[in-house]
Amino acid sequence: MALLDLHTHTRFFHGFTGRPTWFDQYGVRLLVAVARRRGLDAIATTNHDYFERFDVDTGDLTVIPGIEVTSTAGHMLVLGPDPPRRTKPNVLTPGEVVDLAHDRNCAVVLPHPFRNSTVIDSDPDVDAVEVNGKRSASIERIEDFAAAHDRPLMGGSDAHYPIEVGRAHTVIEDDPTTPEGVVAALRNGRVDYRVREWYPSQALRRVYGLIHRLKGHRQ
Repeated sequence: MALLDLHTHTRFFHGFTGRPTWFDQYGVRLLVAVARRRGLDAIATTNHDYFERFDVDTGDLTVIPGIEVTSTAGHMLVLGPDPPRRTKPNVLTPGEVVDLAHDRNCAVVLPHPFRNSTVIDSDPDVDAVEVNGKRSASIERIEDFAAAHDRPLMGGSDAHYPIEVGRAHTVIEDDPTTPEGVVAALRNGRVDYRVREWYPSQALRRVYGLIHRLKGHRQ
């Protein structure tokens, strides 16, 4: 059994949209250190609208390539061996994101499906649905949505700060923790999720909920 956090970010902020900065090299090191300490086998780096390969020592932890694409209807995760290096925010439709990902042998995950997103309204052919670590919607609501669309559930922390790594994560029973193995597991439904309800996560969830409400995000 392998434990993977398939939704992390290498920076502590949302500035400089769509391109890497000097800080990313430090951010990925912090993510890797926390993930290893918490017993994870792999993480995916899924920065907003850009993918970058990082030359860092990850020890026995696998880093899965990924990108969080800002589609015309909201965010979508692309995970696998060959995600696009850059995407322009608010240009690709959800269907075009799916086609792009599958053409590049990647899987597509619908993250935080009810937070500031209308992707669900277009019913895209995603491979899995995320239980997000920020928990802006109830797990029961997400489970009902995934079941109605016959899609598996996976977990991702959506960590912008290293302390958040692993608070929600994915469980894979059989497939190897390679990019190709993760894609196969997501597409074939051989994934599940876990949520760690430690006190710092509960406190952060309340803070994020307040921030999202102040921003007027759709819940």
